[in-house]
Amino acid sequence: MDVLALYRETGALLEGHFLLRSGRHSPVFLQTAALLQHPLYAEAIGEKLAAFFEDEQVDFVIGPAIGGVVLSFVVARALGARALFAEKGPEGMFIRPGLTVAPGDRFVAVEDVVTTGGSLERALQAARRAGGTPVGAAAIIDRSGGSASFGVPFYSLAGLEAPAYEPAACPLCRAGVPLEEV
Repeated sequence: MDVLALYRETGALLEGHFLLRSGRHSPVFLQTAALLQHPLYAEAIGEKLAAFFEDEQVDFVIGPAIGGVVLSFVVARALGARALFAEKGPEGMFIRPGLTVAPGDRFVAVEDVVTTGGSLERALQAARRAGGTPVGAAAIIDRSGGSASFGVPFYSLAGLEAPAYEPAACPLCRAGVPLEEV
């Protein structure tokens, strides 16, 4: 499966000047929601990510809200596990009451795109605080250049070499290209 081709086909690979969730700026943005709105593509991606963990006993899959909700669902479905999400709170990410984690539940954390890995790390921390034991992490796209590390095995379906600039060092800003918040 050429996942970058799916991003292009669905109009989910955008070019311009974008403010990423990490706070960095980039000429490339992956709008995964535009890709995952297609159930057949979402299921296929979920199955590919789940294959990394097929030999693990996984109780739940967690992703950061909002981007990781659909992804955690399709990966969990493929693994026969529960799907949870971590959401932002005043003291970091947390798991909403009612979404249960039993002590020692084994889990996988998933994210659509990893640039710095911050959101995925916060989802991992939320699940650990709730008593879960991580067995791995995965993303559809790794834009970190292989530098993302989570203390557990990390897999991705594709890598994307696209610059991500600190705002003060952004050549697009210096060139006057309008910044888009996505």
